[in-house]
Amino acid sequence: MATAQVGTLANTGEVCPESGVWVVVGTPTTTAPIAKGNRMPPYNRRAVTWRLERLA
Repeated sequence: MATAQVGTLANTGEVCPESGVWVVVGTPTTTAPIAKGNRMPPYNRRAVTWRLERLA
């Protein structure tokens, strides 16, 4: 069962709370599939905030 809801935020370096499609908050933006338990990655070599867009 999912522990995180769509819209959950996570920052670069944090442990991903839920598998799904994540989107970078802000500009430039991108989406990435990230699995629960992995570290949230940087984007464009910067620390960013990710928002859960869709559960896997």
